[in-house]
Amino acid sequence: MEALEPGAWVCPRCDGDGFVLNEAGEAVSCECRERKIRFARTRGVSSVIPRKYRNLSFDRWPVPEIQQVAPKVVDHVKRFVRDIDQHLDQGRGLWFMGDVGTGKTTLAMLVSKAALDHGRSVAIYSVPHLLAQIRDTYQEERDGLSYLAFFRRLVTTDLLQLDDLGAERQTDWVLEQLYSLVNRRYEEERSIIVTTNLAIEEVENQLGPRTVSRLTAITHQLPLYGSDLRMPYHSARSALG
Repeated sequence: MEALEPGAWVCPRCDGDGFVLNEAGEAVSCECRERKIRFARTRGVSSVIPRKYRNLSFDRWPVPEIQQVAPKVVDHVKRFVRDIDQHLDQGRGLWFMGDVGTGKTTLAMLVSKAALDHGRSVAIYSVPHLLAQIRDTYQEERDGLSYLAFFRRLVTTDLLQLDDLGAERQTDWVLEQLYSLVNRRYEEERSIIVTTNLAIEEVENQLGPRTVSRLTAITHQLPLYGSDLRMPYHSARSALG
């Protein structure tokens, strides 16, 4: 399966032409043109599903194993994916929290894949990587992308996936950047998917109550606790040589 990129999505109504015929036989703009405009505005953000997650589905490892441990969480994600357009239009998101290796990023990637499959714009970052890229735009324009332009694209993309929240080194600059991004998406009613190994109280201690308050207001919190699902997989591969 090839990488899911926004440009690869083809509208089923107009076959990518951007126009359809109305009842009078006149060519009118297809509803997908608005999505294409949003994609153009969000170019320059990381929107490719990593290779490890491109073949994910609810019936392939490790999702069935996650289902056994946390059936209510997986069922919630399935419902979210089923109505993905509605949730994104309403600016609703998900916050996965829990132990290492319990499937938080896997479930988050399933949501991002569904959004891309529906022709929505998506940005996927680990928080440390995102902060590094923001810092790069301060030092010099990156591929012609200034800080303000990059920040605007992070705000306007339909879905922003932030992995490993809390793994970043805390400084006043980091706190300011994360608050500004979360606050703007909160104000613009844009969806966020968050994964973290920390409990809400620990995230609040790191990022402050203002940021956490906004995140909790626009996400449904889903706890994932248990053993590391990666360990049996790696052990089996080692046994096979």
